[in-house]
Amino acid sequence: MVSARGFEPPRPFGHRILSPARLPFRHADNRAKDSYDGKGRVRSRYDHGAVKNALLVVDIQNDFVEGGALPVKGGMQVAAMVSRHLRHFKQEYNFVVATRDYHEDPAGHFSDQPDFVNTWPPHCVIGTQGASLCPPIFNLVREKLISTVVDKGRHSPAYSGFEGLDPRGHPLLDVLREARVDHMDICGLATDYCVRATALDARKHDFQVRVLVNLTAAVNPETGLQALEEMKAAGCSVQAATAP
Repeated sequence: MVSARGFEPPRPFGHRILSPARLPFRHADNRAKDSYDGKGRVRSRYDHGAVKNALLVVDIQNDFVEGGALPVKGGMQVAAMVSRHLRHFKQEYNFVVATRDYHEDPAGHFSDQPDFVNTWPPHCVIGTQGASLCPPIFNLVREKLISTVVDKGRHSPAYSGFEGLDPRGHPLLDVLREARVDHMDICGLATDYCVRATALDARKHDFQVRVLVNLTAAVNPETGLQALEEMKAAGCSVQAATAP
């Protein structure tokens, strides 16, 4: 997880940001508690080993950046910034996951006359270059800075990363539990669709969630702001990441 020196809170808050490594372990009732270490001793709720941190990189694919079939304005900049962020703070994350839209025949999702709300032009179709991760993110996979890639939406719209499966066919939730993840940072495309859906599902599964707002971009600025408010209402922290 990213240490305090690496983040600046949005101006309206101004409080000191704790590294997730220093956040107390939180149970399902969201109260910090002590726990036992298995040897009859109480482990402090502030034990740095209590929290494991993940980074979820959502759908930064060729079709979602400039020049793609369904480009999000600022998508290529997000790709570059996410790459820089992970390279700078790689020691802070225990686990890193990238998600991909990976469509074959997603029922009701594609349209020749899309409304750009519920229906969309064909995008991220399996076997096309548009479905591939953008080069800055693909390089993170190649260099093993990204632990695994989960694919979603073969036969459904699948906005949430939690609808994705890893190469073994394991759902994202099981993958995160296997890695003993407690806290996650979420970034990627697009704020008002797949980032939103992934963050809300993460909260439903009792993860602590921080949305790295400047490492996302929205399809529509207005719905992007609405999505951020919805994520905050669900218990997500929304903060800006800064890497040199």
